[in-house]
Amino acid sequence: MTDNIILIGMPGSGKSTIGVQLAKHLGLEFIDTDLVIQTDQGRLLQDIVDNDGHEVLREMESQTLQNLTTNKSLIATGGSAVYSDAGMQNLKAQGIVVYLSVNFEEIEKRINDSENSRGIAKAKGQTLKDIYDERIPLYEKYADITINNNDFIDMEILAQAIDTYKESH
Repeated sequence: MTDNIILIGMPGSGKSTIGVQLAKHLGLEFIDTDLVIQTDQGRLLQDIVDNDGHEVLREMESQTLQNLTTNKSLIATGGSAVYSDAGMQNLKAQGIVVYLSVNFEEIEKRINDSENSRGIAKAKGQTLKDIYDERIPLYEKYADITINNNDFIDMEILAQAIDTYKESH
């Protein structure tokens, strides 16, 4: 295991927001896999979903996760990263996976309150609740640590939980 921290969770769970803060707090490089995909593709994620479909975005995400090799980094993944077993296994081999758990009502509120129209990779007719229910078991499957982030966690508490995990493994 290397010194990476990988954040997983639903869109709106705080992966990017907390990721930047925690990376600064711990002196780690910050990598947002959604931004990596956008940079590699030269277009926004929403454009990929709108023009190519959510399956194409998930395949791009899977390839990005499988090819990512880094050390001393905090990696914020896209919400659908957990659909790629190979990608998640690659990340788990490189660090500690932290699931930012947020209840559905709070996720719904954060996404609806978001100023940017957040593209969520989903099948036609699939609701946010459907996605939430489908992904929760996957987040739990891959998580080394689960942190409740309904009320936005304190960086010291999060850093301490990660240190405790490292010491016990």
